[in-house]
Amino acid sequence: MKAQIAIQDDSIEAIVCQIQAGNKPLQHKLLQAYKPFIAKCTSEVCKRYIDPYKDDEFSIGLFAFYEAINYYSLEKGKSFLAFARLIIHRKTIDYIRKQSKHTKVSSLDDLVNDQEKMESPFEIVATSRAFQLEQDTWHRKQEINHFCEQLLAYKFSLQELIQVAPKHKDARRSAMEIGYLLYNDDSLKWYVRQKKQLPMKLLAQKVRVSKKTLERNRKYILAIFIILDNDFLYLSEYIIANLQTGDLCMDKNM
Repeated sequence: MKAQIAIQDDSIEAIVCQIQAGNKPLQHKLLQAYKPFIAKCTSEVCKRYIDPYKDDEFSIGLFAFYEAINYYSLEKGKSFLAFARLIIHRKTIDYIRKQSKHTKVSSLDDLVNDQEKMESPFEIVATSRAFQLEQDTWHRKQEINHFCEQLLAYKFSLQELIQVAPKHKDARRSAMEIGYLLYNDDSLKWYVRQKKQLPMKLLAQKVRVSKKTLERNRKYILAIFIILDNDFLYLSEYIIANLQTGDLCMDKNM
């Protein structure tokens, strides 16, 4: 009974901490309560409906959620569900890749034993690469969509970000440093997450730029913070590199 009340009343981060402290009955209740979330995350990767009772991918997602409970660290400040979503995505991607590799190897063995059906090894490699490219392209699209959703939560768009990005290298470097400062300072990080805006007064005390400059680069600084706060598997290096050079140009349909 106490465990059920805890699920209703506490934040999920607090519940995870209780589980890590040894509350195993609460862990079972949390896993049951978040099965729809797990199925949704797994479905995002597989691009199809995932049946919790039939699809092996759901079992992978369920175990990934279990791992997220064990490895989550409250001190790092990231929300548990964002962390769990990342782990589920990565584990499911790994599973799909392993299954694909196994299937292709088995198929190749069959072909070697059946000369009439034998394909060119070059065709097999090309098919494998094409499949991997298709998978990676789809996952990049999902991350771009997620990045755009995060930007909208902070009340601006990807197009606005491209338009207001600082044109000078020094200005971009300074804004990026401020973004890293926000992410690495627990009190500032909490403020940005809760308010979805820059803590101008607090920030002005910690940096050497004026409030006017902070306001001018506000969207760019927030974009850096969003990237650092979301663990993009496919896009993080690309986005950071292009924000550094000022050449950010992303198509949601790429």
